Amino acid sequence: MNSYQSQWEELADIKRELAARDWFMGTSGNLAIRVSSSPATFLVTASGKDKRKQTEEDFLLVNARGEAIQDTPARPSAETLLHSHVFTESSAGCSLHVHTVANNVISELYGDEGVVTFRNQELIKAWDKWEEDDSLSIPIIRNHAHIPSLADEFRSFIKADKGAVLIRNHGITVWGRTGFEAKKLLEACEFMFQYQLTLLSITNAGSITKGGVRL
Repeated sequence: MNSYQSQWEELADIKRELAARDWFMGTSGNLAIRVSSSPATFLVTASGKDKRKQTEEDFLLVNARGEAIQDTPARPSAETLLHSHVFTESSAGCSLHVHTVANNVISELYGDEGVVTFRNQELIKAWDKWEEDDSLSIPIIRNHAHIPSLADEFRSFIKADKGAVLIRNHGITVWGRTGFEAKKLLEACEFMFQYQLTLLSITNAGSITKGGVRL
């Protein structure tokens, strides 16, 4: 048994749950979990694998630069640098990146504003927002084809040990202090995205204001 077996098993459980939701279409998406802090090392999904299957080669141990620590023919996922910034700029323990239809459409609808804001939504409580007039704002950044440029812009929004950033027409990255918290925040975001799209389809008009949504 290796020294990071518990982190491996935790990340595998998260991958299994998200795969059951069909959030890894076309091998998209990637997941990461911290193994150590000094120096920063973490497990990240291997690139190009079918994440609906469980194998002994699903994850790679990488350093803070996203480079594989052990000799392996597998490659770290393309967005590994985003996870690297999460683990070096915060004390977060887990970072999740998924591409769904809902988060892509939301990011396009509100991409010009650079943010989508949710109010009067029960699930913003997942973010410890309990007051009646609380709101949740999720930034939306440009989908840079050059991953280091994407990672640099993404890094500027890492303000705490939990958070979320939408990449326009690409996907969402969510991080939390634990694997459970990261998964909870991701599920809450996806619920709100689907809710808003359903509401817009029913009313055929959204009450969209600068900086987000007014429900």
